[in-house]
Amino acid sequence: MKNVKQIWQETVKQLEKVYDRREAENITYLLLEDAFSVSKTDILFEAVVEIASDQLNVYIQKLLQHEPIQYVTGIADFYGRRFHIEPGALIPRPETEELVGLILKENQVQNPRILDVGVGSGCIALTLALELDTQVYGTDVSEEAIAIARKNAQQLGAKTQLYHSDILKEDLPESNLDILVSNPPYIPQKEFDLIAQNVTWFEPEMALFVPNRDPILFYKRIADAGLNALKSGGKLYFEIHENFGNEVKTFLENAGYSEVNIHQDMQGKHRMVSALNG
Repeated sequence: MKNVKQIWQETVKQLEKVYDRREAENITYLLLEDAFSVSKTDILFEAVVEIASDQLNVYIQKLLQHEPIQYVTGIADFYGRRFHIEPGALIPRPETEELVGLILKENQVQNPRILDVGVGSGCIALTLALELDTQVYGTDVSEEAIAIARKNAQQLGAKTQLYHSDILKEDLPESNLDILVSNPPYIPQKEFDLIAQNVTWFEPEMALFVPNRDPILFYKRIADAGLNALKSGGKLYFEIHENFGNEVKTFLENAGYSEVNIHQDMQGKHRMVSALNG
């Protein structure tokens, strides 16, 4: 048994070898909470707990190798829920929570038919299914990602149907949709060296990067497919690279979508696009 505040301080000190102080503190809070069920309150009031030091050291060594805390613990928080996460799927980001929030705010349909292209861990699809109490469909080219999303659906009790499918080669598996949403790969390969190592070393490249010659190819393919898959008046939602909002907007307008809007995230960056079919 050991004073948990002392454990927290010792862990922060070790992580400061590769992280700045604030990040080391935040990572340590997450590690103790998600791996050992130790809360910030426990730390503040110096609770005495039993923590397996061998297991803690294994986690610390992984973190010192820049492995993301979410992969270390296997847990990622998204929209108030805990998702299982592993390297076969992207770690959910706060800006993706904003995309989900936008969809929920604008949705006016009871039991909407929704398809998420590139479902990953399932964070978008499952959150929408649970928040709207409806079945949501999802596709992904990665069988690993589909398996992770299925595990999350089972754990969270979300109604989903998931398809292993390549949007660049196959049609969408569902039609008559009220909402089509995607957070596809959107980082040009030329930006690889600008991305943090904990991302490029551990997260799946296929879910991150696109060819320099056509950075909006996924948006174009999904939008074209969406013209037939969406109902008249159905909504299309994308998470986007901050530098390509105008390109995506112009393509959607030329393709025949109306009410095309670029939305800023909480950092003031162009991060989402919405459009109406018809």
